[in-house]
Amino acid sequence: MLHQEISPMDFRGHYQRVKMAISPLRCGLPIDTPRERPHSPRQVTRWTATAPSRRDLHTTEALRRLLDHYPELARTHELVRQFAAMLDTRDARPLAHWLHLAALAGLANAIREDQPAVVQGITTPFSSGVNEGRTDRYNLDLVPVCLHGGRPHCDIAQRA
Repeated sequence: MLHQEISPMDFRGHYQRVKMAISPLRCGLPIDTPRERPHSPRQVTRWTATAPSRRDLHTTEALRRLLDHYPELARTHELVRQFAAMLDTRDARPLAHWLHLAALAGLANAIREDQPAVVQGITTPFSSGVNEGRTDRYNLDLVPVCLHGGRPHCDIAQRA
């Protein structure tokens, strides 16, 4: 009956959908309140890496709830913010202490392998981190990607 009533109002759903929506009401059960969708790992990583001053209120509150609920995530968040502070202030002195913290052991081991380069990257304002990959893209533009009859058909490829 209800399906027939709402069909002329541009409801294009199936009769079963209406029946399933109404059945809890007929039994006297309360209607479920909408739940917040679980946050993806990528989303939480972005929130953690973003400076607190650049997060909106909703994001800050959602992150706070997650950090309250998961202590290991809270510890990781604190370590990420400490590393970000080193980058912001270009001060690598806390790096040695930061590397001894075990929560990010894999990252710490990778940094230890080339610690002088990491210190240089933190302290130097002329780090090429932003330009990483642009040189490769430029080099790929010089080398022709298509071959004509097995031979390069461009002057640049012959010079390369």
